[in-house]
Amino acid sequence: MSRRPPASLALLAVTTLSGLVAAPLAANEPPVTFCRDVMAVLSKAGCNAGNCHGNQNGKGGFKLSLRGQHPTEDYASLVRQHGGRRVDLLTPEASLILRKATGQVAHLGGTRFRPDDLEYHILRHWLAAGAPPPAHHPRQLVSLQVSPAEAVTFGAAPNLQLRVIAQFADEPPRDVTRLACYETSNLLATVEIAGRVVRQRYGQTTVIVRYLDRQVAVPVALMADRPSPTYQPGVGHNRLDELALAKLQRLRIKPSPPASDSALLRRTCLDVLGVLPTSAEARSFSREPRPDKHARLVDRLLARPEFADFWALKWSDVLRNEEKVLDARGVDVFHDWIRGQIAAGLPWDEFVRTLLRAEGSTYENPPANYWRANRTPAVRAETTARLFLGTRLQCAQCHNHPFDRWTQDDYYSWAAVFALVDYEIVNNKRTDKFDKNEFKGEQRVVINGNLGITDPRSGRFATPQLLGAEALGPGSHYDRLTPLAVWLTGPDNRQFARAQANFVWYHLLGRGLVEPIDDFRLTNPASNPPLLEALASQFIHSAFDLRSLVRRILASAIYQRSAQPTDSNREDGIHFSRAEIKRLPAEVLLDAQTQVLGAPATFVGYPSGIRAVQIPGVRRLRRRDTRPANGDRFLKTFGKPERLLACECERSNETTLKQALVLIGGAGLHDRLRHRDNALTHLLEQHPEDQTLVEELYWRTLNRAPDRVEREGAVSLLGEAQRLASLPMERPVEPGTNSQLRRRRARREALEDICWALLNAKEFLFRH
Repeated sequence: MSRRPPASLALLAVTTLSGLVAAPLAANEPPVTFCRDVMAVLSKAGCNAGNCHGNQNGKGGFKLSLRGQHPTEDYASLVRQHGGRRVDLLTPEASLILRKATGQVAHLGGTRFRPDDLEYHILRHWLAAGAPPPAHHPRQLVSLQVSPAEAVTFGAAPNLQLRVIAQFADEPPRDVTRLACYETSNLLATVEIAGRVVRQRYGQTTVIVRYLDRQVAVPVALMADRPSPTYQPGVGHNRLDELALAKLQRLRIKPSPPASDSALLRRTCLDVLGVLPTSAEARSFSREPRPDKHARLVDRLLARPEFADFWALKWSDVLRNEEKVLDARGVDVFHDWIRGQIAAGLPWDEFVRTLLRAEGSTYENPPANYWRANRTPAVRAETTARLFLGTRLQCAQCHNHPFDRWTQDDYYSWAAVFALVDYEIVNNKRTDKFDKNEFKGEQRVVINGNLGITDPRSGRFATPQLLGAEALGPGSHYDRLTPLAVWLTGPDNRQFARAQANFVWYHLLGRGLVEPIDDFRLTNPASNPPLLEALASQFIHSAFDLRSLVRRILASAIYQRSAQPTDSNREDGIHFSRAEIKRLPAEVLLDAQTQVLGAPATFVGYPSGIRAVQIPGVRRLRRRDTRPANGDRFLKTFGKPERLLACECERSNETTLKQALVLIGGAGLHDRLRHRDNALTHLLEQHPEDQTLVEELYWRTLNRAPDRVEREGAVSLLGEAQRLASLPMERPVEPGTNSQLRRRRARREALEDICWALLNAKEFLFRH
């Protein structure tokens, strides 16, 4: 990537950005200041980046604050450290900071700029002026504006030029395009030193523009040249569709057509309940002529108990409901409580308030297990922000967040809100005496007003303050959880609705509007901000009714689209122009196998017949002498999380070689295929005709009829197996067996082979 701008832009930068040339400053130009000009140069040259002197330990004995977060400290490091060896105020050109940056002296960071670059002129003039320190009250950067704020280009359109305007207090606007820093969210584009976006491949990226302590995200779509598609009127079903379609029209993307009845039925049942439709349900839905049949289907599904089972699983994952810290009884009561609240239709804001205010016995008051799972103020603060506000705070524990607005002050003040939570260990009969994180026994969550969290910078307890809001009042010395719960779910905190609506959208569409779903920040904008706002508004207006939000999303044309791409949306992966294809979650896939075969998997510590989705925790028995059952091994192989993190990222839906081997030759699946009393036995008895047998198996596994080729191939396989079994045998494998018995066995084995093939088909393994 070239660092040199065109000559015209370089001249513009030198004359209009800061009025700086090699000659002395003009009388009417503002003087170079450390906070505004020098700090901008240190960022532009990458000196204060995390991989350079902005590293926690610095580089080469020289440390700067990460991305210039502490100008006063940086000034001391630059000018005063080591006897001021880095600057030469008598001969500015001899200063080490200039000679190293221009490659005149060996520098591990390489050449950062040249003597005729703007960065050099700024530093030289600052040194020539005596290297003045930061002002006690420097002019504040009030706003940073980038134009265009959003851009779409097509085909061979000229590369996009960004323009960056900084507004300081009591100053006219300044064009800082040349001094701003630019990063892209992927490799589809690069940005040159003077703000020119250069396409590398077609697609969509986000350009992060940073100047001093301000950042702006600019969504940029670099699309292949194509005509605007014709959109049929009425293609949307509701307000969500209008907003999604408006974005697709801007990008000249034509969405995929509606999914087939069989694909839509299967997708809806899997997404809402985590179960396959039965053969009878699939056949009935395909024959139903009513135009509102999908809406009626959704109403039936939302009323079924499996809805609470499936969504309790999702929340048990991120609420860290696992046996090591909560123990088996705690896991059971917590899971039962989560499932019960979802089944009863408790408004989601009330669900969260109940969690956050919970105290007392973790056995008798199950939501108190939220605090039992999160043992320290820092973990509680990070988990609560991540789950309920979609905000990641970890970076701010050590330094101001480089990609978000949160500071270390924000982090420790927020963590102080959770500092009074304490525990009374009623008993602890843990099996591993060396593992301090294992608990087995009752605990009580209590409030201890003597506790706090120490800010390592001051050595004193941090003052409790809600995240990005006001400090807590005097009463917070005894009760901080109630004001926390009220504020977090209150009408003035719209971020709660955004984050929770995005969580539901992710689980129904396969991808969040903000992705990752727990990483809302200015530099990670939603793929469709108006759509996210509309979704949050609908959740609020429904009084945070989970089923109402699910119903609204499922009713949209967005959800009901086919997974088959069109010519214009083949490369689109973020605007929901087609259905997302994803491997089924571990529990859903295992339950789907069980539903087809009628032979349940086994799990250590649970009764026979329990569905994988219904399992409350991770491992019921943690003894080293207890081997996992076939169901336990399957779930681990296919990505069931250990629930050690309060993050959706812990669950893996990736495909691996080990998974393929388990499906192809794993004992668990093959044992259930051959089980003498499974569903295949009953299908053979009920369908003496091979053609009807094949059709029923397809409806049962793929929820559709086989096409002609599939039908003929399967029927031929069954027939050939029986024909070969009818041939005379010189030495029967089992003496005394007759031809009819051999034919029945051959038919059974052929059916097992066909079923095995269907259970390994992508159409079965993936949500589509």
